[in-house]
Amino acid sequence: MKTPDPMSPITEDDIADYLVNTPDFFERHASLLATVQLTHPQSHRTVGLQERQAQMLRDKIKGLEHRIMDMMRHGSENMVLTDKVHRWSCELLVTPHDHLADSAVDNIRDLFQVPQVALRLWSLQGEYAQAAYAQGVTEAVQVLATSLDRPYVGINSGYEAVQWLSEPNQAASLALLALRPAPGQAAFGLLVLASPDAQRFNSQMGTDLLERLAELAGAALSVLQKPQA
Repeated sequence: MKTPDPMSPITEDDIADYLVNTPDFFERHASLLATVQLTHPQSHRTVGLQERQAQMLRDKIKGLEHRIMDMMRHGSENMVLTDKVHRWSCELLVTPHDHLADSAVDNIRDLFQVPQVALRLWSLQGEYAQAAYAQGVTEAVQVLATSLDRPYVGINSGYEAVQWLSEPNQAASLALLALRPAPGQAAFGLLVLASPDAQRFNSQMGTDLLERLAELAGAALSVLQKPQA
């Protein structure tokens, strides 16, 4: 405890410092506690110190209850998403190669309730190179996919890949996922998720789930690629 300067007036900080460092003060002056009057923060009426402390404790408990409810809600939502990713992954494992691309798109649309989904792949084996999902891929799109270290999420800024969608004019927000056989390898595909809701895919959202989807789709669809030299 600091020693007050006798030449300086006593401040509130001096009083608070004294009380913190003199815990037996209120034991020796117990009657003071009953005379302390404070203003209630909601009703603005005058209340005793004990009632004010009780109200502060109730407010703190209520705040903790809200945090626990939020944690439980987020935990439940995460379990639902984890289950959907699991089901989607299992479906990819049992789908024949010639239906793999369509299955990946259809299941994302159905399981994750995405209004529009489109997929394009390149550098494929001859038997898959003529499929619809291998057509119309320009060099610019391939360069874009290569540049995406993580999914792009945000407004539709006129990306060429939007034209792959059945209703490109209804794409207000997008998620663009580059597909790679494994992290760090060259991209061989691009997955487009779109919504008419401008906030469905926004720049403030987390991309962990989308990154997992891109990794899983890339690994599964890599079986359609040409053998690497």
